[in-house]
Amino acid sequence: MGYKVLNWSELATDPINKLSLEIVKEGLEASNPYLSVLQTLSKVSKQIEKYSNIVVIGFGKASYNMALACEESLIERISGGAIIVPHGSVKSSALKKIEVLEGTHPVPTELNVRSVRKVLSYVEQLSKKDLVVCLVSGGGSALFTLPAEGITLRDKQEMTRILLAAGPTIQEINCIRKHISAVKGGQLAKLIYPAHVLSLILSDVVGDDPSSIASGPTAPDPTTFKEVLNVFERYQILENVPNNILNRTHLGLEGRVAETPKPNDKIFENVTNMVVANNMKALTSMAKKAESAGLKAMILTSYLEGEAREVGKVIAAIAKQIVREHLPLKPPCSVFFGGETTVTLRGKGRGGRNQEVALSTLIAIKGLQNVKFVSFGSDGVDGNSDAAGAIVDGTTFQRALEKGLYPNKYLEDNDSNTFFKQVGGLIITGPTGTNVNDLSFLIVLP
Repeated sequence: MGYKVLNWSELATDPINKLSLEIVKEGLEASNPYLSVLQTLSKVSKQIEKYSNIVVIGFGKASYNMALACEESLIERISGGAIIVPHGSVKSSALKKIEVLEGTHPVPTELNVRSVRKVLSYVEQLSKKDLVVCLVSGGGSALFTLPAEGITLRDKQEMTRILLAAGPTIQEINCIRKHISAVKGGQLAKLIYPAHVLSLILSDVVGDDPSSIASGPTAPDPTTFKEVLNVFERYQILENVPNNILNRTHLGLEGRVAETPKPNDKIFENVTNMVVANNMKALTSMAKKAESAGLKAMILTSYLEGEAREVGKVIAAIAKQIVREHLPLKPPCSVFFGGETTVTLRGKGRGGRNQEVALSTLIAIKGLQNVKFVSFGSDGVDGNSDAAGAIVDGTTFQRALEKGLYPNKYLEDNDSNTFFKQVGGLIITGPTGTNVNDLSFLIVLP
């Protein structure tokens, strides 16, 4: 499986832009879900030899490529299974024993619910002699949707829209998702028990906590109904929460609705959760690519979080420090960041967190010589746009003014995609079939 920037020729206008695009490609290659699963299955081959019957299920943006690896490695022992992929992302399937189902993302629909019920039909009435290989990747929270008792699909749809607009972290969003779901927060493991579970996880969550990735369907859930209520209050959305969800939350607080399975539950004795690829793996490979081109390289963090426009200011501050003080590195150098920022919607524009980080950064580095900044989503889809991210430098601000465009205005309207379509710099990859969060880097030359 190869990765490429679709508008490479448009962007590769100078040697540093070309190197930047090569680093982007390296990050995507390192996140390859197919190879990551093959490598992991090879490592655990002895542990799974004892299972003659293996069922494969999965959900997420990378689940198709992960399933291909499972069939290559385990085809003789797979009795069946099904995965859920984003609608339209798989045009034709090469899978022989694993069914490909579809769901919508990021807002779930009835299609998702039907697909989940089909997936669950493959894991009913299994025994402790059986193994379920569960393939989990980013996007799984929305794709693997089955409302809890008393919750309607419309409730979940509205809750998703409210949360996406309010700007909570992915961990906070998933805390709520787990408590209004019949399958998240360890509840899938409960449905599969007493069969054994091997979950192979492509992490799109800062810190790689299995209980947060795709809302942790096979992991113990440390969160509670009390924390759900805290999120509602923290982001001042309590009055907007659908009544059924609010009622369930209060019933949970009163102990009249069961909590999600906790770490001491016996169902997890038969569960192994393994992270097969993550943000740090991609950053490490990208940094090595930069070093091979003669740049000093530093991975500053894989825990980057916060409001995108504020993060952009911090990244610009680091660029200025490098240029003026040669700290934390002396040019020529590169500094890498990974994680997932958030965007609180203030305007009605088009864009995503990576483009917004880039737009914020270019405003703060205007006029700074020999500085490039790149930010992109590893899944190839940034927010509500068709871009993965953007590449900017110290001249982008002036080029915008020469076109009669005012970057600050576009930032205020959350309209980064419209801005970059006019100024240039959008990175277009299309859906990549992988997802290990967002990847960003600075390149600073002498």
